[in-house]
This record gives sequence, C-alpha cells and structure tokens, in this order.
Amino acid sequence: MTTIMVGIQNSILVLNSSGGFKIQESLKGTNLQSTAFDPLKTYPQCISFDPLNPYRAYCGTLGNGMWKTDDGGQTWSNIGTDVISSSYIMSVAVSSLNSGNKFNKVYAGTEPSALYISNDGGDSWEKMETLNALPSSKSWSFPPRPWTHHIRWIEPDSNNPDYVFAAIEAGALVQSHDGGKTWIDRNEQGPYDTHTLATHPRAPKRLYSSAGDGYFESFDYGESWISPMKGLRHSYLNGLAIDSGNPEVVIVSAARGPGEAYSAENGESYVYRKDEDSKKWKEVLNGLPEPHGSTTMLFVSNLQVPGEFYGVNNRGLFISTDSGNSWKKIVTPWPREYLLQTPWAIAINEA
Repeated sequence: MTTIMVGIQNSILVLNSSGGFKIQESLKGTNLQSTAFDPLKTYPQCISFDPLNPYRAYCGTLGNGMWKTDDGGQTWSNIGTDVISSSYIMSVAVSSLNSGNKFNKVYAGTEPSALYISNDGGDSWEKMETLNALPSSKSWSFPPRPWTHHIRWIEPDSNNPDYVFAAIEAGALVQSHDGGKTWIDRNEQGPYDTHTLATHPRAPKRLYSSAGDGYFESFDYGESWISPMKGLRHSYLNGLAIDSGNPEVVIVSAARGPGEAYSAENGESYVYRKDEDSKKWKEVLNGLPEPHGSTTMLFVSNLQVPGEFYGVNNRGLFISTDSGNSWKKIVTPWPREYLLQTPWAIAINEA
C-alpha cells in the first residue's frame, strides 16, 4: 500500500492507494493528543516517514511544534517539547540507513536555526550546539524575516550514516561527518539558498541542490560545485527529486522568484527535467497544470518503484510513471479552498 502525506495550510492530507487515494484531513484539533494545539494555525512545514516503521511519521509545524503518528496519520501526539525550544519546526528528516535501533535516526531543524537529533523515535532529543558556532552563522538571514533564519532542509546521506547536511535559509549549506557533533562550514562555490537537497544511494558523494540562486551539483561531498543551468529559463528553484532507479534523472520546479513560487494568487511555475542523454534541461508540460496560477510543485520519488514520482501544488496531486517525462493527475476530490493554498511538504511510504 502506498501512503502519501501532503502538508497544506491547516492540516495534513493523508491518501493511500488502498482507499483509491481519497483524501483524509489529519493533524487537526480533533485527532491530537495535546491541549495546547491551535487548529487554526497548523501550518505543516515538513513531513518524514520512518523506513523501519511504515505507520510512523513525523511532522513539523510553523508555531505548533513537533508531532508524530504511529497509525499512518489517524492520530498525532506532540513530542520534543522538553528539549526543542522553538515551536517553529521548519525541517524534519529520518535517515534511510538502518542504525540497528528500533527507530531510524530523526533530525529536526527549527527557526531560529538549531538542529536536534533523536535516536529513540522522538522520545528524547539532543541539540547539536556546534552548528551555531560556525563562522558563517553571523550572516544567516531569511529575507522575509531578516532578523532570523531557519534550517530549511535536512538531508541524511543515503550512503554514509555519519554524514548529514543542513540547508540554512538563507546563507549556507553546511555538513557534518560525525552525526552532527561537529560541522563544516559552507563552500563559497556552492549554493547560498538551498530549498531542497538530495543524495542518492547509487551515487556516493553526489549532492543535488535546488536553490533560490539556481541549480547546483557536487560529486565530492561539496568540496567543489558545478551549476548546470543550460535550458533553465527560470532560476528560482524549489522542488527537486531524483529517480530512485537512476541518479542521472533529475526533476525540479522553478519560477521567476518567490512571489510566483509560493503565492497561488500570483503563481507561475514550471517543471524541468534532465537525464544522462540531455545536454540541457527540458521543460515538462505533458499532464501538468498550466504554469499561470500554479505554485511550484513539490516532488517525491518512490524508493520502491524506479521511475515513479509524485508531485503536488495548489492544483492537485500528480503522478509520473516514466521518470518524469509525462504526468497524470490523481483523480481525487480537491476542494476549492485547496486551490488557494500552497503545499509545503510531501512524503511517501510503501507498507
């Protein structure tokens, strides 16, 4: 069974293939184990499944802290409040590599920028203090709220359990080679404003960055970078996914700037694709909604099915089964109010 979770403004949409991908709204005031939750400001920002536990997922919210579910999104409980000092959880990630514990390692990033790690499924957390001692931290700043900044994306490496990468919005892409105890500061050649970062189990040392300042790749864990932009007519990138069966197949979503990327009212976004046979990026149109009125699409690749991607924006949920060359809208009710909302997260799990 395929389960998909999508974070929109006030709830998580839970869809599973056994139910014909019908939408169930979750993480609302009626299905929470908390008295402090404000259902009027859920704002899910990030979602991640635990590969070892098919019904366990974590969600970070903008103002309501960190949550977990053990029943595929039917009910949620608040976690980490005794250690995680901020209620603004901007990124969450679970390592794909089995640590030998009951749960895989969980990472959570906040605003202001701080990184927390749990080795026991969120029961306890440890703050990685040295991240905030990096020299570049003095220049970190998020343009809409310049007095602060946050960890936009966390990427546990797909090949090395000790390697983890954190994208600060805005100002740095940093990495740790010892599980978060110490950190290596940004490389000035690399991306400044990474929105999505990916690694691939078939491409050791390779990093893929979809950033506000363009597209970047590294083949040596960020010691050097290239920025292959040929064919990309729009340089503000957001979504990113890699074919689980082919590390050369990359898809991204792009816009002229943040106003067109995230506002349904002003949205104008595009999808591009490249592979080992492409000398430049090619725009993908087949099966996707019109760019005008569309927020930038978020993507996730199916790790169990090579060539299969899912994508979501304010226009609905889409699937590609041919490595991103063509798309089809998943037939499921999409209420009118969703057309005016910007999805902020998508995650997939196969049980």
